[in-house]
Amino acid sequence: MMRIVIALGGNALLRRGEPLTAENQRDNVRLAARQIARIATGNELVIAHGNGPQVGLLALQGAAYKEVATYPLDVLGAQTEGMIGYLIEQELGNLLPYEVPFATILTQVEVDPHDPAFQHPTKPIGPVYEKEEAERLAKERGWNIAPDGDKFRRVVASPRPKHIFEIRPIKWLLERGAIVICAGGGGIPTCYDANHNLIGVEAVIDKDLCSALLAQELAADMLIVATDVDAAYVDWGSPNKRAIAQAHPDELERLGFASGSMGPKVQAAIEFARQTGKDAVIGSLSDIQAILEERGAGTRVSTAESGIRYRVPTGG
Repeated sequence: MMRIVIALGGNALLRRGEPLTAENQRDNVRLAARQIARIATGNELVIAHGNGPQVGLLALQGAAYKEVATYPLDVLGAQTEGMIGYLIEQELGNLLPYEVPFATILTQVEVDPHDPAFQHPTKPIGPVYEKEEAERLAKERGWNIAPDGDKFRRVVASPRPKHIFEIRPIKWLLERGAIVICAGGGGIPTCYDANHNLIGVEAVIDKDLCSALLAQELAADMLIVATDVDAAYVDWGSPNKRAIAQAHPDELERLGFASGSMGPKVQAAIEFARQTGKDAVIGSLSDIQAILEERGAGTRVSTAESGIRYRVPTGG
């Protein structure tokens, strides 16, 4: 039996360009559940997930109601953890035996209020605005804004996760055979105030980095970072692109990856492998069984071998 943390990318809930309808989300969760169900028997599973589009939608819906201010990000994050957890529980439950228990845990994650990220907000959230409207909203609501193409978006801090408060109940549930859905969207960002009271924070924690911390604190045997590509690549987008089959964390870090979608995934895999000596794998959700069975799928980040191995292209 293996204890596995699966970090579901946003594509597991919404394909690029799809409207954010309840039906589309359920359809995509159903596809994800079919893959996860293949490795559920005989393993302990913990599922983390993204929530960016869902938080953005709730913020838009809240902004349309003028009687009260839009709810803060920590509250919206908690709402989406419940919504997405419900969908995952139901769709996995329709595939697995009735005896398999599920639990979705609202997960508070501590951040440092003095994290440098708060001085340099970079995480875009919510809709795009014309410059004039963005500047007006920034003044009215104290937002930070940044260009996004020819438009503007709100940006918030993305501090590093320090501690997962619900780690004990997550462990208890795992030990009793439950499949646990937790740390959605990187968890609910919280910190201690001057009176040592826990409070919510207007921030977004990176989902992949939180998943790495979750896997470490659970003493997981493997972290699987599931995304919409089959591996991490060098020279991505060029005719010379190469899929990385296996890499030592130090060698992978030297390559450098863009701070967009792949950068945090690579960093999460590096940190988990370094801290635990266990393997982390970045790959497609459709390859999850092959990843677990070590059949050459995905990019395996491991301290067991030095250097980097690239996948030999097939066909052509």
